[in-house]
Amino acid sequence: MKKTDVLVKALIAYRGGDQAKAADLAGSAGSTLGVELHRYLTEGGGGGVYDQPAAFTAFIRGGGNVKLYRQLSAMLARRYGSVGSLLDLGCGDGLAVVPALEQADRQPGRIDLVEPSSALLAETRKHLDGTHGLHTWEATAQEFLARDDDRQWQLTQSTFALQSIQTAERTEVLRTLRPRTSCLVLAEFDVPEYDEDSDEYLISLVKRYERGISEYGKEASLVAQGFLLPVLLGLVEPGAGRTNWEQPATDWASQLKEAGFTGIRIEPLADYWWSPAVLITAS
Repeated sequence: MKKTDVLVKALIAYRGGDQAKAADLAGSAGSTLGVELHRYLTEGGGGGVYDQPAAFTAFIRGGGNVKLYRQLSAMLARRYGSVGSLLDLGCGDGLAVVPALEQADRQPGRIDLVEPSSALLAETRKHLDGTHGLHTWEATAQEFLARDDDRQWQLTQSTFALQSIQTAERTEVLRTLRPRTSCLVLAEFDVPEYDEDSDEYLISLVKRYERGISEYGKEASLVAQGFLLPVLLGLVEPGAGRTNWEQPATDWASQLKEAGFTGIRIEPLADYWWSPAVLITAS
């Protein structure tokens, strides 16, 4: 039996609640993903996706993310020179916005950075210490946009962050944002569309995660155990453990249109092990 087929059976067993069978199958697959999944299921892996900061840091600053964020920051920087105000929803530790501001010919006069994680927001503040017009907000996008003020921004960006909001709720976030920004730029993944109950979906997950883990070399186990596998299993068994609700780029465009945005444009950003990254611009 092919490695991929064995791992698909392991994921089916996990989805069916038989963690022991899933671990046994994963251990017999003879692949990097199989080894890591077996270890995760037998050594008490679990907890939230962001509970191990070292794993997330290794993930986001290694592998294919190096090229991805280099290209993303360069594309964002070219937009900053013509805007007076910038809002970043879900800025994380500043991996996209900090280099973009450093590369920009001219920085916006006011910069609002929103991030629910206090630790990640502190990292961003540290990198931008002394930046004129900087304001940081420890809040979700929903909480921030619900504030009782009428502030507006010429440019709003969100880089791989709005996918963490459930689809129906995300439409309301975008609808609330629409009258408050002149331009919205989203960096997201153009994921393939599958029936999540199908074997084809699981085959795709296995192939993509094998590729993803392989990019991390000596840090592969840290990244797999502390970040990638919690995400994977949250996709296999949607529920409390699910962390993102991604969709194809055309569905992002449809959702933006439903929320009242116009002038929607999709452009390629970078190849990536998970799915091609795209930049989506709307006004």
